[in-house]
Amino acid sequence: MSKIVTLRLDEKVYELFHGMANSDNRPLSNFITTAALRYIEENEYVNEYEMNEIKNNKELNKSIKKGLQDVKNESGHFV
Repeated sequence: MSKIVTLRLDEKVYELFHGMANSDNRPLSNFITTAALRYIEENEYVNEYEMNEIKNNKELNKSIKKGLQDVKNESGHFV
């Protein structure tokens, strides 16, 4: 179910968002939603390059496996 959110924007920001939405021929709410989702996607998830670095880092993977084993054994502590 959709939710209604009220958002206060500075006039300059509103005009910028409105212009961008119009240039994409879509509603302002869709432009804001899409921009927010893209931001989250780009900043909160690991990209392919980063994932390859993680997978190929033997020392990091060894440490992660040890941490998981500590959790399963209920040993170790949070730092």
